[in-house]
Amino acid sequence: LNDNPSHYKITLSGTVKSPKINFHPPFLMLMPVPLDVKTETTITIIPQDYLRQSRIQVELPELELEDGDRICPFSIQFPEGQDIVPSSDGTNKELICHISFRSSKPVSFSGNVFFTDKEEN
Repeated sequence: LNDNPSHYKITLSGTVKSPKINFHPPFLMLMPVPLDVKTETTITIIPQDYLRQSRIQVELPELELEDGDRICPFSIQFPEGQDIVPSSDGTNKELICHISFRSSKPVSFSGNVFFTDKEEN
């Protein structure tokens, strides 16, 4: 450089990986139980390609009963926390999630529970 008219050309290339989460198992079916008895299961959340820390949020469905009442019979617990923390080698630690269901009224449900990160992915 130093007033030298030579030109330098730099070529950069790369691959952009979008963060995503996978689940094991990919779907779940909770066992039928008597009224007001809790049924639960554990799923593993597998984060991939997170370069920054993020926090998992959960949107639980609200169900409408035959009498018009609305309930949220699901509950979620993250016993080891719900933060995705990237490690120095570029991998992300799996998260454990307990999902439980309890209802004092008869109800059946088939639908989605939404997991999002702080970027709303």
